Amino acid sequence: MLLNMLEHCKKKGLQPGIILNEIGQTNVEGHLFENQKVFELLDGCICCTIQEDLKETMNELITEMEHSPLDVLFIEGTGVANPMEIQEVLLSHPYTDQFDLMSIITVLDASNYLEYQSIFSSSTEVRNLIHEQMICGSLLVLNKTDLVPLNQLESIKQKITKKSKQEKTIMESVYGKIDAELLFEKRIHSVTIGKSPLDVEHHHHHHHSTLQALKLEDCPVVRKKEFGKWLKHLPANVLRGKGFVEIESSHQLYSFQYASRKVAFTPVPAALNRKPVIILIGLGLDTEQINDHWKQLVKQ
Repeated sequence: MLLNMLEHCKKKGLQPGIILNEIGQTNVEGHLFENQKVFELLDGCICCTIQEDLKETMNELITEMEHSPLDVLFIEGTGVANPMEIQEVLLSHPYTDQFDLMSIITVLDASNYLEYQSIFSSSTEVRNLIHEQMICGSLLVLNKTDLVPLNQLESIKQKITKKSKQEKTIMESVYGKIDAELLFEKRIHSVTIGKSPLDVEHHHHHHHSTLQALKLEDCPVVRKKEFGKWLKHLPANVLRGKGFVEIESSHQLYSFQYASRKVAFTPVPAALNRKPVIILIGLGLDTEQINDHWKQLVKQ
């Protein structure tokens, strides 16, 4: 979705800036934003553990904008970021004098939404986090709708509306593809600074206590089909995978994205000079279990 919005900026002649936040120590998606003004904030979440890094980056941006103005700034938090805490930074001095907050876009995973809401398959902190992300979002994007039956999709939308406790615009998407004009509509009209406008009990910072990002290096050359099977047999609490692997038959490095038990590969130009690495993100991961699973791949 962010790539689609950047393409829209290009068509409109707008100069964008991007702040990318990763919970882990490595960003394996920087190659997607070549020739863009990108600031990477790694190894923490800008809503809490590295909030000061966000402020420092914003200060740097303000200084740079005196010589190189931006038309729009995108801030992509981690999947476990609390938008309210990021908004509090943006609405404080001096940022509120330099930037106009247009919208907070919350992307929801349709394929796993019901599972995340169940008391039997998710934790209280995960349910609270999703609740906060929904009510903070001025626009809700229900993504991966192609993975959900139509009758179930309607049920999910009804549950989201009920959980949000207010009228929300819910847009359906596949691979984050939505009319960019709609994404750029200003949806935040007034906010009370210094007081939370949200009727919600906050559990600041606790939502990261079980989230982990594991980095696997020294990756062997893999067969695409076998690697896909390896990913799909990871423990269920591995929610996300991404990185670079060398495919045996092609002798070329590929970027991979793994989510909702599906994996997609994209060739990476050799000029980017990347090394194979696998990043796994999940809740309450068993490091020993992951390492045992990793050994299976290395043996292949």
